Amino acid sequence: MFSKYRKTDAKSDTVAPEPKVAPKASAETSNTSAGPGEAPKATRRAQELEAVPKAEIGVSDEKEAKRRQRLDELKTEMHNRLLDNLNLSALESAKESELRAEINAITSEQMAEMGVVLNREDRQMLNVELFDEVTGLGPLEPLLKDETVNDILVNGPNRIFVERNGRLELTDVRFKNERHLLRIIDKIVSAVGRRVDESNPYVDARLKDGSRFNAMVPPVAVDGSLVSIRKFKKEKLGIDDLVGFGAFSEEMAAYLQAAVSTRLNVIVSGGTGSGKTTTLNALSSFIDNKERVLTIEDTAELQLQQIHVGRMESRPPNVEGKGAVTQRDCLRNALRMRPDRIIVGETRGEEVIDMLQAMNTGHDGSMTTIHANSARDACSRLENMVAMSGIEMPIKAVRAQIASAVNLIVQASRLQDGSRRMVSITEVTGMEGEVISMQEVFRFQRTGLRPDGKIIGHFTACGVRSHYAERFRQWGYDLPAAIYEPVAAE
Repeated sequence: MFSKYRKTDAKSDTVAPEPKVAPKASAETSNTSAGPGEAPKATRRAQELEAVPKAEIGVSDEKEAKRRQRLDELKTEMHNRLLDNLNLSALESAKESELRAEINAITSEQMAEMGVVLNREDRQMLNVELFDEVTGLGPLEPLLKDETVNDILVNGPNRIFVERNGRLELTDVRFKNERHLLRIIDKIVSAVGRRVDESNPYVDARLKDGSRFNAMVPPVAVDGSLVSIRKFKKEKLGIDDLVGFGAFSEEMAAYLQAAVSTRLNVIVSGGTGSGKTTTLNALSSFIDNKERVLTIEDTAELQLQQIHVGRMESRPPNVEGKGAVTQRDCLRNALRMRPDRIIVGETRGEEVIDMLQAMNTGHDGSMTTIHANSARDACSRLENMVAMSGIEMPIKAVRAQIASAVNLIVQASRLQDGSRRMVSITEVTGMEGEVISMQEVFRFQRTGLRPDGKIIGHFTACGVRSHYAERFRQWGYDLPAAIYEPVAAE
C-alpha cells in the first residue's frame, strides 16, 4: 500500500523489541467526543467520580496515569519505527489522506510484530498522535488547530498552558520528556533556517501559518525549555468586528476612520497581549487602495487588505554573526521606495529616529505600535528610545520632533477580566514650553465589577472638540459635534 512513501531499503525482518502491551482503556476514560445532545465524556467522568470514595479515585487516577505512560512509550517506539520505514523526502508532496492511510498500515504491521493489542479508541488516538509527530508539532498540534486558543505557553515538557478569552489555563497536554520537546523546537526553527542550542539558547521564528514562535532552551531556561506561540488569526478582523466585540464604540470608529483617511500619523500603544497588532490591522482597512503601503516587522503578522502593499521582515545574524538585517535597515531602504505610508509592526529601538523622520518628511498617515501603559508614557518611551539610539539631542528638540511627527495615540489595554478594549484616544496638539501638549478625545470609563469578575463600564467622549476637526472637514469627513459629547453611564 502506497509503497512510494516506504523506504526502498527498509528491512521487514528486523527483530522486534520486547512487546509493550498497553491495557485496554474503558469507555469512560477515552478521549473521543460526546454524541449530539450528550455531555462531554470528561464532564460525565467528573460527575461519576463525585460519587466514588476518594480511595477509589486515587486508584483510578493511578491506573489512568500508568495507561497513559504505556501509551506514550508505545508511541515513542512506533514513531522510531515509522522513521525507519517512511520515505521522508516523499512526504512533502503526499496527500494527507494517503499519508494517514500509510501511517495506519505501518502501525498495524509493527504492532502485529510486537504482539501489541489496543482497543479501537486507543488505536485511533495513537494513529492521530503519530501523524502529528511525523507531519506536525506533536502534542502541540491539537492546540494549534483549536480556534478558541490564542496563545500556547510551554513551561517545560509537563506544563503547557493556553490562553482562552484572555484567561490562562493549564492543559493536560504534555511531552514525553525534555528531549521530545527539544526535538519539536528544532523541527520548527530548522524549517525557517535558524538554530537553537547552548551557544544560541533563544530564537524567534514563524510557523507555516504565520503564528509567532519564541523559544528559550537550557541552560538559560532552568526548569526545561520555554516556548510561546502567538497564534496567527486566519480571519481578518475589521472595525465592525471590533465594535461588535465591544473593543470600542461606533463613535470612536467614525473618528478613527476620519483620522486614518486624512493621513494622521497614528501610534497604537499598549502592553503585551493587549491587541495592538489587531487594532493596527483594523485601522489599516481605512487606507485607500490607491496608496502604496510598505510594512516593516520583526515577525510578519500584519494582514493589510490593500492591493499595493510591500512587506519586509528583519533577519537575525547567521551562525558566523553576519548577515543581520534590522528594522532600521529596512526602514531606511523603504524611504527610497516611494511609499505613501510606512507601517512599522513595532518600534522598540534605534529605528525610532527614522520612523519619526519619515512621519515628518512627507509620509503622512504612517503608523506603528509601541509598548506603553498610557499616551503620556508612549511619548516618554519615544524619548527614551531616541536617547538609547546614541544620538545626542537636547530634550526639547526630541520632544518637538515627537510633537510634530505624532498626531494620534490609540491606547489598547487588556483588562483584568481578560477583555481587550481601546481605553483611550489621545491627540497630540503641539508643544507648550518644553512639554508635549495632549488632549484626550475618547476613553473607556469603568464603573464597577460584576460578581463573576467582569468589568462594568462604557465608552464616552471627553467633551473636547477634535484638534483636527477642520482637517477632517476639508477632507470630506465632517463629523457631527454630537460624537464629542460625554455619555452618561446607564
